[in-house]
Amino acid sequence: MADGSLKPGDRLPPQRQLAALLDVDLTTITRAYDEARRRNLLEGRGARGTYVAAPKVELTPILDLSMNTPPPPDGVDFDDMLKQGLSQVLMRADNELLMTYHLAGGSDSDRKAGAKWLEPMFGHLDPRQLVVCPGAQAAIAALILALTEPGDVILTEPMSYPGLRAAASQFGRPVIAVEADKHGMLPEMLEQACRQHKPGLLYLNPTLQNPTAVTMPERRRKELAGIAKRCNVRIIEDDPYWLLADAPPPPVVTFSPERAYYISTLSKCLTPGLRVAFVLVRDPHERERFLAALRSFALMAPPLTAALATQWILDGSAGGLMEGIRNEARLRHRMARDILAGRYSGAGDGLHVWLELPAYWNSSQLARAADGEGIAITPAEAFATGGASVNAIRISLGSIKDRGRLRVGLQQLSRLLARRPEWFGAAVG
Repeated sequence: MADGSLKPGDRLPPQRQLAALLDVDLTTITRAYDEARRRNLLEGRGARGTYVAAPKVELTPILDLSMNTPPPPDGVDFDDMLKQGLSQVLMRADNELLMTYHLAGGSDSDRKAGAKWLEPMFGHLDPRQLVVCPGAQAAIAALILALTEPGDVILTEPMSYPGLRAAASQFGRPVIAVEADKHGMLPEMLEQACRQHKPGLLYLNPTLQNPTAVTMPERRRKELAGIAKRCNVRIIEDDPYWLLADAPPPPVVTFSPERAYYISTLSKCLTPGLRVAFVLVRDPHERERFLAALRSFALMAPPLTAALATQWILDGSAGGLMEGIRNEARLRHRMARDILAGRYSGAGDGLHVWLELPAYWNSSQLARAADGEGIAITPAEAFATGGASVNAIRISLGSIKDRGRLRVGLQQLSRLLARRPEWFGAAVG
């Protein structure tokens, strides 16, 4: 089919005939035909046999480099993993419990799974200190509600997760940027901001930061935790990429266990569809406040997908999937480094690259030009919380499933970067 010797509408041999011709087992041929059908390469026409399918019409041709999602790993049959996991959940769980309300921030099993998931960061944890949430965004919003009052300032870095600003603005909490360098937020600037603004919260995303991909070194984490303690400021540590990073430092929570709240979502390590995040809240009274805030707008994580996440974590499937995603992400980083050449400045792991632009492009202008060529990227403006403007874009490496299509998108983007905007305008004019 790839070289054109088989064309759409051509009939394939019956499976038994092909098995005899190739001298392989019939089950091998059956599995190959099934896989080809799954890829929309073949179609069955009943008694008439199996035929080469017409090319599938691509209704969404855009090459999406704008959304941070885990890439599909080689060697992991996600469809089979999903079927097996759901089958185990339905066989072992009380189906009525999967379809009713849950008020306690996750079942005992879900919290035990969360404790196991967080073992690489913290070692042994008491599962009672964990809350199971319907994603990191809900957790951030609930922590803001529980720990601050209207008008309280939230401090973060100049380039930061847009979901923080979205939640803070809805609740009437201003977000103020604290200057950062290549290692993350500057301790002396945090101390100055604490004295000036008397903030209610400090928000940090210290590992493979979104969007800059900076991993804050251990010394900087200790310094920031110490300042937050002296200034009596609580910390939200949003850490979705820790498990994807190569030898990351201990979480900030480690250095300020009584002042910090840790969020670990499965959306970036496994799949967004689970809608499960684990939140570490050590103080029981603050945990109740957090749960009360969470229930005001998101009563619970979906019990069925939470049970599936628990099944995968406890039976080891989640670890295998995450390892495959980590390896795939590193392959994609190598591809990006090769194609983007001198412009690539990534760490070689995680889901995204922060690309500083040549002076003749600005990020919003480049995003519009890329969109005109069928490529979606995210300009720096989407992440800006204040301070000096940055001329850069974030490129997400996981949202295009097929590695070949990702290569095409990166090559197109590289060619676009090499052109000056006036050339581009003249070409399309």
